[in-house]
Amino acid sequence: MSKTEDSALDAHGIDLVKTLATEAAVPTILLVDTRDFTGLPASVPVAFDRKSQAFKSVKGLIEEFRQAPDRRKGTATVETLASFIELTKRHQDEHSALFGKTMWPDPKITAVLDYDMEGVPARNRSHRIVYAFPLTEEFKSWVGTNAKPMDQEIFAAFLEEHAAELAAPTDGEVSEYERLFKEKMATPSEVIALSRHLEVFVAARAKQGVRLQSGERTVEFAEEHMNAKGEAIVVPGIFMVSVPAFLDGDAVRIPARLRYRVNGGKVVWFYQLYRWEFYLREQVGHDLKRASEETGLPAFEGAPEAGSPA
Repeated sequence: MSKTEDSALDAHGIDLVKTLATEAAVPTILLVDTRDFTGLPASVPVAFDRKSQAFKSVKGLIEEFRQAPDRRKGTATVETLASFIELTKRHQDEHSALFGKTMWPDPKITAVLDYDMEGVPARNRSHRIVYAFPLTEEFKSWVGTNAKPMDQEIFAAFLEEHAAELAAPTDGEVSEYERLFKEKMATPSEVIALSRHLEVFVAARAKQGVRLQSGERTVEFAEEHMNAKGEAIVVPGIFMVSVPAFLDGDAVRIPARLRYRVNGGKVVWFYQLYRWEFYLREQVGHDLKRASEETGLPAFEGAPEAGSPA
């Protein structure tokens, strides 16, 4: 064999060794059959690393080139019940479900759009819509001042400012609450008249309070510079508040008991909203039922399981 031929064989051998070395260093992509595993595609690509003699996932590398999400996920937050219903209808399917937390202080309705259902494979439960019942400023004001004593002029101003939220009681409300509290139920005009009387007597000294047989109460005043003169105003015991608790929501009707204390010639006023958490929960339950009826989805009181973060 000539030197030229020997050189050619040596070069070929070197190239072959290089090729084999390169092939030994390059991972091999294999498709693993996963049809017998629940929740997986028919096959999964994996890389076999000849150097480490180990299998490695190629998902991370492939995901870098994704042009669209593999599924819907995330949580949308809406401000009104109407928006919650319309957005749920836009994304729901036959397995979606509603969950309602109806108790104060943080009521909310959650639509789990990719929820599980008996007889079908488990899903991710990670595509959601939440309506957290944003409170109106008017409702915050009534609850925030509930049972808090106020000086006479401050209380008069409060009643004037919230006159639009005073409601005329129905015959049923008059019968129920007058019997329950043994007090006289006031109309909105009577409450407004009371607030104006309070302004008149803001500079007067309160002498005493008297309860009448009708269930009303009176506060008797005497002007500081005229001891012989006394004035009296009638104080109703109960009035109705009708105020939307949630943005763009229906008004919630709550009975309020009107109270005052006379101490050293000074009158301190306050009101007590009767079982306002109950009426709020009742409204949330009504809204949950409405959402269920308009979307056609089942509704459950409680919270859903955590969704898959992946």
